[in-house]
Amino acid sequence: MSDFVSDFWNLYVVAIVLGSILFCVILLVVQGKATFTPGKTMGHVWDETLEEYNNPMPKWWSWMFIITVVFAFVYLALYPGLGNFKGMLGWTSAGEHKREVEKMDAAVKPLFDKYMAMDLKAVAADKTAMEMGKRLYLTYCMQCHGADARGAKGFPNLTDADWLYGGEPEQIKETIANGRMGVMPPHAQLGGDTIKDVANFVRSLSGLPNDATRAAKGKEAFTSAGCVGCHGPEGKGMHAVGAPNLTDKVWLYGSSEAVITETITNGRQNQMPAWKEFLGDAKVHLLSAYVLSLSQGK
Repeated sequence: MSDFVSDFWNLYVVAIVLGSILFCVILLVVQGKATFTPGKTMGHVWDETLEEYNNPMPKWWSWMFIITVVFAFVYLALYPGLGNFKGMLGWTSAGEHKREVEKMDAAVKPLFDKYMAMDLKAVAADKTAMEMGKRLYLTYCMQCHGADARGAKGFPNLTDADWLYGGEPEQIKETIANGRMGVMPPHAQLGGDTIKDVANFVRSLSGLPNDATRAAKGKEAFTSAGCVGCHGPEGKGMHAVGAPNLTDKVWLYGSSEAVITETITNGRQNQMPAWKEFLGDAKVHLLSAYVLSLSQGK
């Protein structure tokens, strides 16, 4: 109810709840006054001989309604149910969830503390830790990187040896904990022909088919347009700014001339969210070790 800015909805909920209970009370009173009169019916007949009499409800049925009404008033006094009234116990679903999480955290804290005291490579070699890390990954990471961690268009493959911001243990942990904001600025000001030249040069760096004449022109534009500032003079990228290596076979958005042209023209922007505040240091540590294990030895 706190999400509503008008008191109308608060009163609306109160009216619906109390109206429902009042209906049960009225039904009890009306039925309690019903009396059986031999030979007198309500005038409704079905199938020639099936008649409706004005008989009172069975006692067991009446008691069910009484218990329901009493239970409803007790419940509404103790728990939230009447609009903005929070109940005498102050119970909330958010508070209940928080208590359950705290209870679980307390139970697993010794295990997390054990792994926090170990470096990431040692944790990555622990079978139990990796089972826990995999569950964390499947809960929080697979939506973008896939269940097999091989990524998708715009989302890096975590199982190879190609890392935009570095694949050292602490670099991986930094990425997961604090997130990353990847930005490739647009270069539409270069013009269509120059952009196509640069695209051909970029394709030549990784041995892809290209127009040699355009690639030669693109090499000059690659330097003059400032591309070397992020990707380096040889196009091998820089971990410090998350600029990809343009000389390998790994492409985050695709390697066709059309896709590269689109990237240069419009730029790219992507974000890896920060997980430290949500997961906490211990879970980030465990998750980092699991991600590290995916590419070890590659």
